[in-house]
Amino acid sequence: MGVKPRTDRPVAVIGAGVLGRRIGCVFIAAGYHVHIRDPSPVALRDAEDYIDKHKVEFSLMPRIQKMREEDHEGEPGDPDDPKGQTSISQVDLESYTSAPYGNCKTFTELEPAVSNAWLIVEAVPEILQLKIDTLADLDKYAPADCYIGSNSSSIKSNLMLVKVSDKRKRKLFNIHFTMPPAIRTVELMTCGKTDPEIFPYLETVLGECGMLPVTARRESTGFIFNRIWAAVKREITQILYEGVSDPGQIDLLWEHMFKNGPLPCQLMDQVGLDTVAFIEENYIHERGLPSAAIDWLRREYLDQGRLGKKSEKGGLYPPLSKSSSAEAHPAHPHSAAKDIYLLDKLTPVVVGQNLPDGIDVALETQRIFWTNMGRSTAKCDGSVWSADMDGGDVMCVVPVGQVHTPKQISVIESRKQIYFCDREGLGVHRCNFDGSNHVVLVQRRAEPGMSLLEQMTLWCVGVAIDAERGLLYWTQKGPCKAGRGQIYCAGLDIPAGETAENRTDIRCLWSNLPEPIDIEIDSDTRTLYWTDRGEHPFGCTLNRAHVGGEEIDFEKVILARHFHEPIGLKLDKANNIVYVADLGGSLYSVSLEDGLKTELVRNDVCYTGLTLV
Repeated sequence: MGVKPRTDRPVAVIGAGVLGRRIGCVFIAAGYHVHIRDPSPVALRDAEDYIDKHKVEFSLMPRIQKMREEDHEGEPGDPDDPKGQTSISQVDLESYTSAPYGNCKTFTELEPAVSNAWLIVEAVPEILQLKIDTLADLDKYAPADCYIGSNSSSIKSNLMLVKVSDKRKRKLFNIHFTMPPAIRTVELMTCGKTDPEIFPYLETVLGECGMLPVTARRESTGFIFNRIWAAVKREITQILYEGVSDPGQIDLLWEHMFKNGPLPCQLMDQVGLDTVAFIEENYIHERGLPSAAIDWLRREYLDQGRLGKKSEKGGLYPPLSKSSSAEAHPAHPHSAAKDIYLLDKLTPVVVGQNLPDGIDVALETQRIFWTNMGRSTAKCDGSVWSADMDGGDVMCVVPVGQVHTPKQISVIESRKQIYFCDREGLGVHRCNFDGSNHVVLVQRRAEPGMSLLEQMTLWCVGVAIDAERGLLYWTQKGPCKAGRGQIYCAGLDIPAGETAENRTDIRCLWSNLPEPIDIEIDSDTRTLYWTDRGEHPFGCTLNRAHVGGEEIDFEKVILARHFHEPIGLKLDKANNIVYVADLGGSLYSVSLEDGLKTELVRNDVCYTGLTLV
């Protein structure tokens, strides 16, 4: 099990400003009690109001749960017991059990706010003398075992220690939150004397609060991203000063190079580190810049034959085997024809979601719709959301409490409706774009005494709509790799006088499938496509079948094999392609003509739903 929120002693946040109230909300949403101190009663009231309005949103941030080593002794979550530290052996989001919200108390005086705290985060204005005085007071009033972190983004914590005792310095550090929940990163850094065992514990706590913690390996002026961003700002300003470009062109290049393209270190490996060094040497010669970093790059990488992707020894990243490298599979000629919004456990389009799974778009209204499975399969804590195409204007369509584990979602623009399956809820749902007229169209029922394996045969996962003919298709996956999956069909509306439970128009098209997941319908040809994540040779496949004839004509065809547990799929009729995403971290295109499978993307993540724009 992971670290349990400490409720015996509070977390104290010093400063109730824009970031301080967000830091408090991070901990409260994860079950920690929080004290917020600010000399302004107005700021404290604003902070309380913000937390009350946003703690549900913060609670939906995906939690990174780290597993304890079996031989660890000591209570997890005890900051004074180094043997109780957690190790990063596994990320287990599905089994995370949510804690209730913590309480928030506000204080205008410092001493009562921190007198019993186990962790203090200082978030006062970025004025060195103010921080020196604040840390001196915290050293005076905080318990001896309390951890104290400064949220300063540009001042080394050792510069703030002028009035802090030597003993306290071992428990003092920088902890820089960005702007949760929109950006979930938080960076940790030593003051030069910080006990190093503090950082693994805090990384675990922060991960289970929904943050993405990163620890700097040594003290630095500016955190990791601050330094990267500072360099970017300096060079952009220089470009503008020299009249080389304008802001619009710069932002266009940035968006397509980094938001939609490779990440910076990956890009350097693609270009080749020898080329990177050659280019930088030109800048060094022309501008008189320091050469120490490029000398280091040559010594540690180039001289050792580590040149990047073109090298068998790799580069900044370890080498990939030829069979798994993207270069081993040339890009499909149609792969650049669409913008692909890819939804994984940590989506880059909309962050802070709680196990997102299915995704679809409404082009007319320029909205994305997606499902969040929720933290616990035993609770009714799933939800459905929508946002603008760029991830802004996030709105909850179906709130927590109305759906258990929503999976694939299908948008029908002509009806301004969305359809989605509820796995543990054993049903298929429909509602309008704004969440109104929410109805359950199909409701399976688990009989008393039914085993979990039997209940899994009722789990509804994938959904597809033939709006023209008024037909609804869905999958019931069955137990994992058990060969008990099924695909059903029914009308879009419940027959008069019947209910979602007893409707008589439901037909089973196939049974005894390995494990069918998401589905898609080509209404023009009445062809159904679906992914199956079951056992080989019939599982881990992309399948299709004609569903327009008599039942005897429903012949299944395996279009492509050997995926790594495929989930999402999307039909691209214009280019005669089906795109498939799998839990192995790959995105593929599959030709509808000959079943040629091309790997377009491979990352160390788990991909679920996908859609095309």
